[in-house]
Amino acid sequence: MATVGQFNVLKILRVTGSGYFLDGEELGDILLPGNNVPAVLEVDDQIEVFLYFDSEDRIIATTDDPYCEVGEFALLEVVQVNEIGAFLNWGLQKDLLVPFREQKVKMEPGSWHIVYVYIDDQTNRIAASAKVDKFLGKEPASLKPGEEVELFIYGPCPLGFNAIINNTHWGMLYSSEVFQPLNRGEHITGYINKVREDGKIDLSLYPAGYKKTKTSAELIVEYLKRNDGFMALTDKSPADDIYETFGISKKNFKMALGGLYKERVVEIGENGVRLRIENN
Repeated sequence: MATVGQFNVLKILRVTGSGYFLDGEELGDILLPGNNVPAVLEVDDQIEVFLYFDSEDRIIATTDDPYCEVGEFALLEVVQVNEIGAFLNWGLQKDLLVPFREQKVKMEPGSWHIVYVYIDDQTNRIAASAKVDKFLGKEPASLKPGEEVELFIYGPCPLGFNAIINNTHWGMLYSSEVFQPLNRGEHITGYINKVREDGKIDLSLYPAGYKKTKTSAELIVEYLKRNDGFMALTDKSPADDIYETFGISKKNFKMALGGLYKERVVEIGENGVRLRIENN
């Protein structure tokens, strides 16, 4: 059965001047506009499309790739606010509505918020909610220690980072278990460390028994300590020089250096990077 708010593989029923009509099964025939198709298609061909509602609330298909689907969490930017609510850019022509009742704080254009995408029971339309907690399971999760899971980083907290597990439950990554930069809204692979008796879940970024290799940040700090707390390399240095020194890409070097600067571990000057005295 075809599902609105998700990707579907549908068969082409007929071709018209407007585009391609697809077999939406119980949803009826669905238009895929011709200007949204990357190649010429014929009747009975199949194509993967995303289904959503256009500005007139008709189900329409697109080959565009939205930032999220129904049933998922995402960090999205507010592009407009009107008397109905806030509208988020989710990668499609029609923006995603967050009704006022589903906002935790007042949303303003240009601000970013983590939301859950769902089908509104009252309107039967796709909408989003910043009140993410009500969409997460309250019953104990059927997860086992060591199990690989998908994590969505919700944000930092006093003990580390709150993360959403497989779009279903809250979990915790403790600071002592995190050895790499984590960004709000990031999707990352993780592992179940422990499911507590109260149902809370401890997470890890490494599988059980995994011996952690040194992170890019650790390599930089160790190099600084071996060289009197200073290095001439910066984020503007050639990629070849960075790789020759640390064996990592310039992108990873810049991310690690930015994290160390944000955590006040290093100072970055025009001539190089210096380890702060308290860390030397």
